[in-house]
Amino acid sequence: MKALILNAPLKTATVQDIPVPAPLPHEILVRVHYVALNPVDALYTFNPLGASGRVVGSDFAGIVEAIGTSVPSDIKIGIRVAGFLHGACSANDLPGAFAEYLTVPFDLAWRVSDEMSLAQAASVSLCGLTAAQALFYRLGIPAPFDWDDDYALSSTSGDKADLVTVFIYGASTSVGLYAAQLVNLAFASSSRRLCLIGAASAFRHAQLKAKPYSYDHLVNYRDTDWPQQIQELCKENGGVDYAVDCISEGLSVERVSRTLAGGGKGKLAVLRSREGGAWNGENVPVEVEPVYGAVWEGLGKEVKYQGRYFCILAPLVKAVEI
Repeated sequence: MKALILNAPLKTATVQDIPVPAPLPHEILVRVHYVALNPVDALYTFNPLGASGRVVGSDFAGIVEAIGTSVPSDIKIGIRVAGFLHGACSANDLPGAFAEYLTVPFDLAWRVSDEMSLAQAASVSLCGLTAAQALFYRLGIPAPFDWDDDYALSSTSGDKADLVTVFIYGASTSVGLYAAQLVNLAFASSSRRLCLIGAASAFRHAQLKAKPYSYDHLVNYRDTDWPQQIQELCKENGGVDYAVDCISEGLSVERVSRTLAGGGKGKLAVLRSREGGAWNGENVPVEVEPVYGAVWEGLGKEVKYQGRYFCILAPLVKAVEI
């Protein structure tokens, strides 16, 4: 089969012929119909984290072609599935998704509904889980689905104020679009009022105010005073309760942190780390330490990413500095 294979010394990847993998007892073999190219896939091909010879790429969607001996009987050959793999991280030799066929543990793929195309499904997994981890696992916002809130790294704001403000910087990014939908779902049946604020290009504001994103307020990220605009919008709460920085580069972390409620009440989740050099942690004055993690934690295997090992330690996932 054809696959996109990493050449780490040359900082590139090339299409090569490799054998079709055989599923282990707990795995399914998927014939890949679509993949999604995430910025992290390109970033860590040009700056490799993995070793030469591994298949790169994360998101995929396709059709089940073969089933391992321990896979539940309700998973059939021919069903449509999607998911993401380890193609932009290291510390294991598990292959990525940019190939004609791939194997994946059956419980790490999800069945694509009839209402969704495989092309649409290919773009969901990595960004959707990134948004969910930031909101529910890292910031501690109550999730709109059944899970154990004790697993969250943070708990919700203790004052239980009637109004909850959530700010998403990079609202028109893929992660930002998923985050808005998830936070709306989280507060749909809550007694607390949600005020959802976003920063994006003015060109995107009409789209973001409409369903399913339903922003209450939007600022233009090109305005130099957008942090002050948000502080004015959040006077009732003294600032933003929860913020997700979907860019996490340059000065974005410092500027988003300026919108947070004072006294350590506001919480900020970032998608790129200080160790990765996307933003200068030593020279960025932030009152609240941003919460960071890698989406590959959700795949259940140890990974090394941006200078840190992410270890799966039941019942919690913890990042260990090295």
